Amino acid sequence: MESIQSIKQRFEIIGNDVKLNRAIEKAMQVAPTDISVLVTGESGVGKEVIPKIIHSLSHRKHAKYIAVNCGAIPEGTIDSELFGHEKGAFTGATATRSGYFEVADGGTIFLDEVGELPLTTQVRLLRVLENGEFLKVGSSHVQKTNVRIVAATNINMIEGIKKGKFREDLYYRLSTVEIHIPPLRDRKDDIHLLFRKFASDFGQKYKMPTIRLTDDSVQLIVKYRWPGNIRQLRNIAEQISVLEEKRDISAFTLNSYLPHANDSNLPAIVQQKKKEGDFSNEREILYKVLFDMKGDLNDLKKLTLELLKNNDSEKVQEENENLIQKIYGTKRDSTTELEEDDAMEVLQLPEPPIEKTADKPHPADKYHFAEEIEEEETLSLQDKEIELIKKSLDRNRGKRKAAAAELGISERTLYRKIKQYDL
Repeated sequence: MESIQSIKQRFEIIGNDVKLNRAIEKAMQVAPTDISVLVTGESGVGKEVIPKIIHSLSHRKHAKYIAVNCGAIPEGTIDSELFGHEKGAFTGATATRSGYFEVADGGTIFLDEVGELPLTTQVRLLRVLENGEFLKVGSSHVQKTNVRIVAATNINMIEGIKKGKFREDLYYRLSTVEIHIPPLRDRKDDIHLLFRKFASDFGQKYKMPTIRLTDDSVQLIVKYRWPGNIRQLRNIAEQISVLEEKRDISAFTLNSYLPHANDSNLPAIVQQKKKEGDFSNEREILYKVLFDMKGDLNDLKKLTLELLKNNDSEKVQEENENLIQKIYGTKRDSTTELEEDDAMEVLQLPEPPIEKTADKPHPADKYHFAEEIEEEETLSLQDKEIELIKKSLDRNRGKRKAAAAELGISERTLYRKIKQYDL
C-alpha cells in the first residue's frame, strides 16, 4: 500500500496539516471497497482530488472515471445526462443516447455538488445505489449498472434535508463514509507553501521571475481568512505574477489584491430569516395597541361626562389638559369616541364656542361648556352625538360628505349613524 507522502506527490497535494492527512488516509482506506463516499468541505478546498485517489487505488482503476458537476447541468436535462434517453423521448431527442451510468459501467462516477440535484433525479439515483438499476428517459426497460459513486458537496446536507431540498434516505446511502476537507484558514502552516508552489508554476508558465513575499506579507496571508480557499489563493498568486513588475511583494502591495482584508475576523451575526407566515408577534403587538387605544378612549368618555357635570371650569381645564397630555403626549383640543365596528375609527367632537360673562372673560381658554345645565337635560352621549350630527347636517345643508369632514369621521360611518338613529 502506498504511503500518504507518495499519494501527495502523485496528485500534487501540498501541505502537512493533520486534518488534511487524515482525509487522505481515509480515502486510501476505503478505496479497495465499493463503499459510497461523501466528500464535504467549503468551495475551493480541493474536494475533487479525493475521488481521484479513491479510483486510482481501487480495483476499478482500469475502468472509466467520470466527473459530473450536478450544479452545471440544467434541471430539464440532468436525467438524460445521467441515465440516457430513448429516441423521441422528448423534443430534440433525435437519437438514443447512453447516460453516464451506462458509459461508466464497472468504473467510478464522481457527482460534484450533489446537493443541487432535483428531487426527481434523487429518486432515480437512490434506486441505482440500492440495486444498481436505472431507466433511460422515455424507456420502460430496466438496465443494470455496476458503478462506484463518490459524491461531494459544499452545503450543509442536514439543513437541506430539513428544508425538503434533499432526501434523507439518499443522504445516508451516499455518506456511508464521509471525508471532510478542512478550509484553508484552518491550515495556516500550509498557506505559504501553497503560495510558493503557485508562484513558481506561474513564473514558469509566463516565463517571468518567480514572485517572493516579504516577511510582513507572509504574516498577512496567514492571518487572512481566505473565503475562496485554495482556488482564491491560486487566483491571487496568478494576478500578482502577471501584474506586478517588482518581484518582491510587500504587505502593502499584497493587501490591494485581498478583498476585505481589513475586515474584522470576528464571526458575523447572521439574522435568522423569519419563517413565511409567522406573524404571531406582530399580531400580539397589534392587539395590545388596539386595547390600549380602547382604554384611552374610555378615559376620554369619562372626561366628557365630568366636564358636563362639573361647573368648576378651572379645575376641569387642569384635569382635561393633564389627561390629554398623558394620552397624546401633547395638549390637544379633541374628545373622541371609539367605534368598534369601524375598525377603531374615531369620532372627533367639535369644540363648543367659548362664552364670556359681562364682567370678565371666562377662565377656560380652550375647553368650555355651558355653566348652567338644566337639571332635566340628558347627559347621554348618544343624545349628544345625535345632536351634533343633526347640527352638522343642517349647517352643511344636508351634504353628508361635508358633514362627515366637519365631524372628523368617514362618510361610511356617518351613513351608518344616520341609519342607526333614523335621522
